Amino acid sequence: MIDLHVHSTVSDGTYTPRDIVDLAKEKGLEAVTLTDHESIAGNGEAADEAKKLGVNFINGMEMTVAYQDNKMHIVCLGFDESNSDFKQLYAKIRHNKEKNMDQVVEYIQSKGLDITMDKVKKHAAVHLDRYAIMRTLVAMNLPCKIQTLWDEYLNPGLKEAGVYGDISAEEALPVIRKAGGVTSLAHYHKDIGMKGWSWEKKEESLKELMSFGLDGMERYYPNYSPEDAEFAARMIEKYNMLATGGTDFHGANRRGIELGTGHEGNMNVPYDFYEKILAHIGQK
Repeated sequence: MIDLHVHSTVSDGTYTPRDIVDLAKEKGLEAVTLTDHESIAGNGEAADEAKKLGVNFINGMEMTVAYQDNKMHIVCLGFDESNSDFKQLYAKIRHNKEKNMDQVVEYIQSKGLDITMDKVKKHAAVHLDRYAIMRTLVAMNLPCKIQTLWDEYLNPGLKEAGVYGDISAEEALPVIRKAGGVTSLAHYHKDIGMKGWSWEKKEESLKELMSFGLDGMERYYPNYSPEDAEFAARMIEKYNMLATGGTDFHGANRRGIELGTGHEGNMNVPYDFYEKILAHIGQK
C-alpha cells in the first residue's frame, strides 16, 4: 500500500512533513510522497525522516495549471529540484502565490472579518501565501466549512488582488518532464478538473494534455464513483499512461480521509505504481 497524494502544514494540511512520514510508518505504508500545493519546502524534512525510518519516499508537489478556461491539479513526482528550468518555473509559481497577499487580507477585512497581516504571519508555516491566510481564517473558528471560506472570502480576494490566474498546462507540463519528473492528472472528476465535461471531451483533453507532457492520471481516489474509476482505468490502459493514486490526505482539514486507506478503507494503491514511476524516471 502506498500514497502518492498527500498534503502537510507547508500548504493546507495539519500534519508536518515529518509527521506525515511517521504516520506512514505507523500505518505500514510501503511508500509515500509529499505533494503540497505549489511548494517543495517540506520535501527535505520528509525525505530525511523517511531515510531514518526506512520508508520509501519520492519528492513531489501538486501544481495548479490553467487549461481550457479551467483549473487542473497536477501531481508532480520525482523531479530534480535543482534543475534550472524547474527552478525558473517554481520561482514564477511562488511569486504568483505570494504577491499582493496584503491586498487579499484587505479584501477579507472589507467583508467584516477581523483579520490582519500580523495575524496571518503567525500562521505562515513556511510561506506567507494564501494557505497562511486560510489557516488564519480556520483559527478564527468561523461558523462555516473550509470550502465556504475559499468560495466566499479567499478566492474572491485573490481575484480582487489580481493573483487568481495560473500558469498554463502547455507551459508547465514540459518543464517537469525536463526536470526528470512525471506528471499525473489529479481528481479529474472534480471542479478543479473536468467535472461536467462529456466523456468524449475528457478523452480528447487527456490526449492534448499528453501532447504537452502529461504522463498519467490518478487511477484511485477516495470519492471516485464506479464510472469515474472505470474511465480512469480505461484511459490509462488505452493510452499507456502511468497510473498513480492517493488519498489527498489533509489531516483534520479533510475529515474522514485517512492516509493510505482513504474513506472507510476504500483505498489500497498497489506498490507497483511506485515501482513503475521509479523506472520511468530512471531511479530503479
